[in-house]
Amino acid sequence: MYRKILVPMALDHGVSAHTLEVARALCAKGGEIIGIHVYEAPQGSVAAYLDENIVKEALAAAKLQLAKKTEGLEGVSTDLVVGHTYRTIVDYAASHEVDCIVMGSHKPGLSDFFLGSTAARVVRHARCAVHVYRSS
Repeated sequence: MYRKILVPMALDHGVSAHTLEVARALCAKGGEIIGIHVYEAPQGSVAAYLDENIVKEALAAAKLQLAKKTEGLEGVSTDLVVGHTYRTIVDYAASHEVDCIVMGSHKPGLSDFFLGSTAARVVRHARCAVHVYRSS
């Protein structure tokens, strides 16, 4: 059983009831489940053409969407972090002393064959246990 579990969630896919069910099953009594969404801010040349207010508004909208999608989920706290998805998940887990990451995997491309690219990278780089839920 794990005392602190991180559940990364992509807001465009919704919150997976199956992934949360796995996290709850693995969570020790009195443990903590943290739902995290990584907001990838526009980078490079794209960022140069965007007004700073537009980026701030998009971040605020993502926070609101995270709050709405996780409303009513008992025992789940949430956090929204800006960064590159897989690297931010791995760094967040390390800095918050997470014991386990439970995440879903979507249809992979040929290069990732069995896992989606984000899940595959998290599995390779995380210093804690990683449980990947693959929907059928």
